[in-house]
Amino acid sequence: MEIPEQYMEMIITYGERLVFALLIFFIGRLIIKYINRLVRRITERKEVDSTLRSFLTSIVSVLLNILLFLTIASTLGIQMTSFIAILGAAGLAVGLALQGSLSNFAGGVLILLFRPFNVGDFIDAQGIMGTVTDIKILYTSLNSLDNKRVVIPNGNLANNTITNFSVNPMRRVDLVFGISYSDSIERAKEVIQQVIDSNELIEKEPAPTVGVIEHADSSINFTVRVWCRREHFLTVLFRMNEEVKHAFDQAGITIPFPQRDVHMYTHTS
Repeated sequence: MEIPEQYMEMIITYGERLVFALLIFFIGRLIIKYINRLVRRITERKEVDSTLRSFLTSIVSVLLNILLFLTIASTLGIQMTSFIAILGAAGLAVGLALQGSLSNFAGGVLILLFRPFNVGDFIDAQGIMGTVTDIKILYTSLNSLDNKRVVIPNGNLANNTITNFSVNPMRRVDLVFGISYSDSIERAKEVIQQVIDSNELIEKEPAPTVGVIEHADSSINFTVRVWCRREHFLTVLFRMNEEVKHAFDQAGITIPFPQRDVHMYTHTS
């Protein structure tokens, strides 16, 4: 049975396109693998963070595969105008359905690029304090002070305030101590200063500050500000509170507490 001439021409035409498409596919895959390896080598040489390195490699791979797919479709004779329109409509629908995830994705990109914190940093974000354990594309994981795993969407992190306690090597410890109105201010300042001088974890520079901050209802309050290495923050905080109490007791200085006088009246008829 003889094949009609028009069909033969069609078979030859589409056969050639199919062969070219297959060649483009295999060559394109080799080029994509080479570019991925090149991106990975460059990021490793530049000592880019492993999380960001993986993210960049995956993004480059996705974009190159999309380009390869469009090239193959064009080679096969598919009308790209209508095809791109369909892709755009589908992308819009998916974008609306995944709006929250896209926001988290964008937040993850910003965090990975600008690095407001790193894995191992102690931060305060969204009212939660903890140590960063993972930075993913869509979310960041923290271990809270009571060892709970907290997962925060990156969109929230990128659009809100983050306090990073691990960036600066020094931290200031702020304390308040109250004494009775009948006690000597000069003597109390001297006792507090002695406690500060005896604590080897407190830095000499910046110099500690001791001063009266308030005449409260039942006490005169001192504000005490001392500096220490960030890893000693809690130790200095706890020691200062304990040692100042002991020093006040030995010096006969009273730490007052709120009191209320109640007067009883008896009415006689």
